Amino acid sequence: MSKPTPLPQTNTVSDSDQPTLPMIVISHAMRKVPEVTVFFWIIKLLTTAMGEVTSDYLVHQIDPPIAVVLGAFGLAVALVLQFSVRRYVPWIYWLTVVMVAIFGTMAADVLHIGLGIPYVVSTVCFAVALAIIFAVWYMSEKTLSIHSIYTRRRELFYWATVMATFALGTAAGDMTAATMHLGYFTSGVLFAVCIAVPALAYWLFGLNEIFAFWLAYILTRPLGASFADWVGKSHDFGGLGLGTGWVSLVLTVVIIGFVGYLHDCSVRATCRPSTRLIYARIFQFSPRAVHRRDAACPRPGWGGNGPAWGNHCFSPRNSPIIRRKYALMLI
Repeated sequence: MSKPTPLPQTNTVSDSDQPTLPMIVISHAMRKVPEVTVFFWIIKLLTTAMGEVTSDYLVHQIDPPIAVVLGAFGLAVALVLQFSVRRYVPWIYWLTVVMVAIFGTMAADVLHIGLGIPYVVSTVCFAVALAIIFAVWYMSEKTLSIHSIYTRRRELFYWATVMATFALGTAAGDMTAATMHLGYFTSGVLFAVCIAVPALAYWLFGLNEIFAFWLAYILTRPLGASFADWVGKSHDFGGLGLGTGWVSLVLTVVIIGFVGYLHDCSVRATCRPSTRLIYARIFQFSPRAVHRRDAACPRPGWGGNGPAWGNHCFSPRNSPIIRRKYALMLI
């Protein structure tokens, strides 16, 4: 009796050459930043507005140096919490963003009010500082994507960038409102138009998503702060006069509501991206292609065709069921 002919192994790769899917999922699960969704942008705008009016309220209610020290202490506590966790925790992450917003506003105001530095000069200085951070980050990590924030060094670069963007946005917003005499409402409209440019360029013309993200991220700061100042400042300064304290309180409640929702659904796993979407994002193809069958990929011991991913074939131990178990366990 002749020996059975082995099944062809066309387009297969060895186990050592196959993508280490569990490790990729682990990297995704260890990310320290949220998914960029509509909730991300809503809360980001709310935190920028809240940070602006809260900073103004504190420096007018208590001695400004004490307010700055309290802001720095709150930021330090939030950063310690953020760096102490091993994955993204909604309330810790957004608490850190709020404290960055408050202290970033104070830092920009100290340069202008305390040291007498014009907003134009501080805007240029913060822009140069941000460019340096981006350059060092890219030279060190070869990427500026927030989807790769799962190491301590990248997280340090990320938060340094966030703090620089908040300070830059604050200075730019005050420059347009005060130095250029546009007022808070007109400045808000101006930055709303500006933030639409990278969004439309990304959706319509394929602008680089990392560049589009960071440009929009920077512009959210003066956008939110301008409208917050317009609502909270007195009529003498071109605002509606509702009071920075009340505006800060309302924004804080709304932010807590959104973050509470994100925390609840992250615990219930209803907000988490599916395993299929995770792999699709990693390997850059349609989610439906995850479970595609390819005639060139045999399924040893099972008969029929095996699962294929691009030009890769996967062994039974790397089957979709096992991958799903890994994903559900780690994410």
